[in-house]
Amino acid sequence: MRFFEGLSDRERAVFEAGITLGAIYHQFTGTPVNRDNVRVVERCIEEAASLQPCVEDVEVSIEIPDGSEDNYGGYTEVNGRNLKVTVITRCGEWRVKARLEFIEELDYPLMWIEEIERVER
Repeated sequence: MRFFEGLSDRERAVFEAGITLGAIYHQFTGTPVNRDNVRVVERCIEEAASLQPCVEDVEVSIEIPDGSEDNYGGYTEVNGRNLKVTVITRCGEWRVKARLEFIEELDYPLMWIEEIERVER
């Protein structure tokens, strides 16, 4: 495809993983969640992200800390501290595993490439 000319499959797999993590973070932070619907929201995010190009697998976990639902509406929100995501992309012979998780020592929801591997077609 002309939009990816000059880009290796390895580079595209990394790009697609990063785009998918960024989309999840920016589309779903602020989504209301409680203990009754947390699994539904996790599956919704996984299903939506799975539609992105080159995505093989998505795993989402939203942790609801005790007491975080004690507000007027009885819910909390998806945010950078409670969202954990693993995305696996594949383009050609390259598979990438990327993660999103809050890193305490950085005080930041970090996105990173955990693994890049060459696989058989």
